[in-house]
Amino acid sequence: MTGEAWVEPAARLPLRWGRYRDRVVAGLVLIATGLVHLQAASTLNLMPLIVGTAAHTIGWLILPAAAWRRIVPLLPSGLVVWLLLTGPQSMWTLAVPFVCWLIARHRPWRSLLALAPVLLYGVLAAAVFREYEQQVLALGLAGIVLTGSAWWAWALARPAPASRTAPPSTPGTGTASA
Repeated sequence: MTGEAWVEPAARLPLRWGRYRDRVVAGLVLIATGLVHLQAASTLNLMPLIVGTAAHTIGWLILPAAAWRRIVPLLPSGLVVWLLLTGPQSMWTLAVPFVCWLIARHRPWRSLLALAPVLLYGVLAAAVFREYEQQVLALGLAGIVLTGSAWWAWALARPAPASRTAPPSTPGTGTASA
């Protein structure tokens, strides 16, 4: 191993404005709070639809990532946050914004393994939570699952550590084999 610490691929991108960590945190907060705020909409209160959708969209746009990786999630993730208005039976659709997160964060394909708990939770939530009044609890638990899965995807994205043992030497030469 060369001794260099692993750096997130998105952290290496040149930014036109802001600092990397600030944009990640602000983007994540806007994505999540936009989703939750949108869920407060009703036939008598439509303002959360506008505010939640705007916050969710702006969150994706300010994440530090290649431009296409910020734009691709807008439609699929936006549709999912609206689809969640149907209730906790739609929790499985959170797999779509999770995949969008992996794309925006420049995660390698092997990180898709972290999608399994998100899908499993979605299936369990559909079986356990039957009423829309349980949506807040279902979203809270989904937040925990999504956070854990995102950390797992981050761990999967890191390169495997190189072996710290010296290669075996060639018998009789005292030198390491190639």
